[in-house]
Amino acid sequence: MDLLDPITSRYNNAIREKAIKRAETRIIIAGRRPEDFAPDDLEIVVQEEEEKIKSDIRDKGLLAVLALLGISWFG
Repeated sequence: MDLLDPITSRYNNAIREKAIKRAETRIIIAGRRPEDFAPDDLEIVVQEEEEKIKSDIRDKGLLAVLALLGISWFG
């Protein structure tokens, strides 16, 4: 058993839950209901939202490292 498994699992679950909420919001804003979609289509929307969340986390992490090193993005 890897020591990081519980942390990785909690991380993935948190991202999944946030992605599901974002997907529901996205569907409602589009004027549809989640019941209107097939399960496979819902999964695609949730996966897209997961990728957006992970990308945001990576981008913010990069900016934090640059700030830590004193490198200005806009200067």
